[in-house]
Amino acid sequence: MKDILSTIAKYREDRGWTEYQLAERSGLPQSTISSWYRKNMVPTIPSLEKICTAFGITLSQLFTEDDEAVSLTASQKKLLECWSRLSEEQQNAVFLLIEKM
Repeated sequence: MKDILSTIAKYREDRGWTEYQLAERSGLPQSTISSWYRKNMVPTIPSLEKICTAFGITLSQLFTEDDEAVSLTASQKKLLECWSRLSEEQQNAVFLLIEKM
């Protein structure tokens, strides 16, 4: 099983961020992030989602076993940002439109 705390630390260090900067960017309290390491706790899924948003990655990218980074183009990032703001009904409408193309 992947050591998720080491993975988070690597992503943070790759960006040159402190735990405080990660906390600011993720919206999580720094004390929460620090306690994960002090107590060797696994973060909750909602916390991991916030961490991933801060890093600009998906949960699946965070949990991938290979170290090959997945890079998105600017247009792919924009598309995902727009997608995340759609309701489920709107997402279904987009799927129907794409299937008809």
